[in-house]
Amino acid sequence: QGGARWLIPLVTWVKTFGQFGSGSQDNLTMYMDLGDCIFLNQIMLQIDPRPTNQRINKHVNNDVNLCIQNLTILVRNIKTYYQEVLQQLIVMNLPNVLMIVREPLSGKSMEEIRKVLLLVMGCAV
Repeated sequence: QGGARWLIPLVTWVKTFGQFGSGSQDNLTMYMDLGDCIFLNQIMLQIDPRPTNQRINKHVNNDVNLCIQNLTILVRNIKTYYQEVLQQLIVMNLPNVLMIVREPLSGKSMEEIRKVLLLVMGCAV
């Protein structure tokens, strides 16, 4: 629980983009919802609406492969945005997509989601 202290402020920031979570959801449920990256991909499309030929899987239903695809698309779009729009290279290790999907509640996975959220936030500002 203590290792996820960063979760609340980042989820609060994510909520500023629209409907994410409901008042009845706890932080853990919202974190799990972030893991499929549907909403984060939607945020990225608001930040960078340039057309993409990659379709986000909107009905993941805990399918590991669909989650991996969504996360891979998100990380690729973030990397492209940093390079083409911000003209910056990401010098940190990119988030480990497999870690996020395979062990969603581990401390390592939460650190990887934190990287994703911080990179998306970097695109937004």
